[in-house]
Amino acid sequence: MSFSWSAKDHKSYTNPPSNPTQGLKRPRNDTGNKVTVVLGAQWGDEGKGKVVDLLATESDLVCRCQGGNNAGHTVVVEGKEYDFHLLPSGIINPKSICVIGNGVVIHLPGLFGEAENNEKKGLKGWEKRLIVSDRAHLVFDFHQVVDGIQETQRQATEGKIIGTTKKGIGPTYASRASRIGLRVCDLLGDFKEFSTKFKNLVEQYQSMYSSLTVDTESQLKKLKEYGERLQPMNEELL
Repeated sequence: MSFSWSAKDHKSYTNPPSNPTQGLKRPRNDTGNKVTVVLGAQWGDEGKGKVVDLLATESDLVCRCQGGNNAGHTVVVEGKEYDFHLLPSGIINPKSICVIGNGVVIHLPGLFGEAENNEKKGLKGWEKRLIVSDRAHLVFDFHQVVDGIQETQRQATEGKIIGTTKKGIGPTYASRASRIGLRVCDLLGDFKEFSTKFKNLVEQYQSMYSSLTVDTESQLKKLKEYGERLQPMNEELL
């Protein structure tokens, strides 16, 4: 989905409706900060990215609360196209701080790859304006492999598939729900302990999917490097 806008487009947006509780005896605080929430009512392709992008021109914080990099959108600003999957689209606004919240599942190679691709298109200073929650769960490469294996199994047993993007989002949320998943805080903590947990998690998945092979040491080496890059984006929360 692609949208275009310029800064003047934001002027067409009006303020939210007046407080529905107006007239009640409960005291109002008109000096507080305003929070705007953008929610989708369907599976996607609704234009949420454009709305967030427009609102971000006058927002100090732009926060993403859930999802992963299995979908995305394109935003065109002043003739330049930016593709977003994990980064909040407000990252284009140099005056906004963007937050990836604890409900998001993060594939670190995807996150940094996305940022670098947009950097080549003109995105500037993103690493200084991005904050990543240490409670967000991590999507590992083997989660993506498992996503594909599960689709193959569905086709064999049920004759149909869900049609996932095979980005590992479902398996990661399943790990989260089962309380066996690993989070950003695990990666940024004691790496030796993280390595042990990672190996245990891999073994659990290999016990369920015999065809799954993982180069554990190679993965850990890359994850350590990603963790070092991620550290400054988490310190802002402390």
